[in-house]
Amino acid sequence: MENDKIKERFRDKDWNEIKSNDSWAIFKMMGELVEGFEKLGKIGPCVSIFGSARTKPGSKYYQIGQEIAFKLAQKGYGIITGGGPGIMEAANKGAAEAKGKSVGLNIDLPFEQTSNPFIDKDKLINFDYFFVRKVMFVKYAQGFVVLPGGFGTFDELFEAITLVQTEKVGRFPIVLVGKGYWGGLMEWIKATVMEDAQNISPKDIELFALVDTAEAAVKVIDDFYDKYMLKPNF
Repeated sequence: MENDKIKERFRDKDWNEIKSNDSWAIFKMMGELVEGFEKLGKIGPCVSIFGSARTKPGSKYYQIGQEIAFKLAQKGYGIITGGGPGIMEAANKGAAEAKGKSVGLNIDLPFEQTSNPFIDKDKLINFDYFFVRKVMFVKYAQGFVVLPGGFGTFDELFEAITLVQTEKVGRFPIVLVGKGYWGGLMEWIKATVMEDAQNISPKDIELFALVDTAEAAVKVIDDFYDKYMLKPNF
């Protein structure tokens, strides 16, 4: 039924008009890229924190996300989130409490996504395009911290791992928080994807760390830059 409606909608349109609209959309994409580059390029070293928009304030992972952001902000990192509720709100709240830079990359969605009140007013950017938003998450982050989440969180996690694995970006720390949540997935990746199917190599497992506490998450990022004698990019 829905397919019939889609076919009818396109049957009534002139194909040249459709192509023209697609061409004009390029300028909107460019506008989002330019705004993101201009604002985020001035902020300094940041860590992107991901997780579910549905996580309730006061819950275990909300508190851990807030604590991680607070500790990282105290060390001078800005905190980048998707700008919405749940884990994103927790991370922006932790950054604000530490008087650090609190960045929100909000996406226009038909449900559950409105910007939270803990984002710096000059550091809230609204996007229509997921892919442009993900460019900003990766380009301007010196680390990824991934708390429990759904498909959107999985998408962001695996894109980051893929970009590092294929050397499309320089290596940076990727930390999964919550052994009870991520442990089963990690075991499946090791047993099925790596050992049985041999679709990844053992060194690919080393591209991310699995921890349970805020202290451990922050330590992974600290140890990474100490080990490689690197500093954040700014």
